[in-house]
Amino acid sequence: MKEITITTQKMAGAHAQGWQIWGWEIPVYLFLGGLTAGIIVVASWMILKNRGKEYPVATNKIMVLAPVLISLGMGALFLDLSHKLYVWRFYTTFQVTSVMSWGSWILVLVYPVTILLVLATFREGFPAVYGWVEERIKQIRDGRFLPWFKAVVDFAETRKNIFAKAGIPIGIGLGIYTGILLSAFAARPIWNSAILGPLFLVSGMSTGVALIALLSRDDERHYFARMDMGLIVVELFILFLFFIGQLTSGKAQQEAISLLLGGSIMTPVFWIFVFTLGLFLPLVFEWLEMKGRDIPAVLPPVMVLFGGLMLRFVLVKVCCLWRDMSIDQLLR
Repeated sequence: MKEITITTQKMAGAHAQGWQIWGWEIPVYLFLGGLTAGIIVVASWMILKNRGKEYPVATNKIMVLAPVLISLGMGALFLDLSHKLYVWRFYTTFQVTSVMSWGSWILVLVYPVTILLVLATFREGFPAVYGWVEERIKQIRDGRFLPWFKAVVDFAETRKNIFAKAGIPIGIGLGIYTGILLSAFAARPIWNSAILGPLFLVSGMSTGVALIALLSRDDERHYFARMDMGLIVVELFILFLFFIGQLTSGKAQQEAISLLLGGSIMTPVFWIFVFTLGLFLPLVFEWLEMKGRDIPAVLPPVMVLFGGLMLRFVLVKVCCLWRDMSIDQLLR
């Protein structure tokens, strides 16, 4: 009879600590990426529908924030990178099976499309600012660059619908990518769900619409408040499917989702800040506003934006807690 000896090596404390998960930078990046995606999709749709007179903020003004927000998100992502000098290597190849490769190339498309849409809507959306910029350019080297500037703006304006048609799929791709970036990590049970892509897309759309409502007035604000109500309902339904999917999966998924169902400090954080303040109450307030109740105009959209940010923080942090729980079990 042969004796079989099985030797295992448990994680040492230092090695366990090296099993790192993302910090605050990634939730901020995911939030700003989703917010940018929502802005691009909604603004592009309004441009194609030629709704500039009815909804000036959504059609001609909000797009100016898209490149700014995505740049802030990229800045947060850059802070998280361990090897910052090698970012350029993402753009030396395209890996079909790599989520990060897809995301890198989507971001390459986001910048030119958003900048061209900003140029296409800038003159109509911000006539005073456009006039000021034109005057400043006129003073540079005797106005030598002014014809070039006008030519670029005219080029963007005459092809506005083409860029808007490109903006919709690019915005949708960016929104889905922010969720798939997490779901691609199969070793993290709570992230290993195909629902995260649609969830983050709808959440990004909701935050984008909320930002438009926050910056709008009167009829435009009411229109986008109603639109956000529909998006919140869809987001709640997708969250329900996410929980059902986790609870009916394997033991690892059930243990991970239990951290949001009474098993950790993240339970009250999720149900108070994400579900109640970020989804349920904004939905109630927007419904009451439709019924003629006097609700502070800034309250529902600010709560939706806060809830969208907290959703990303919770999903990243709960994975950290599950990791620590798994390491403790492994070291026993």
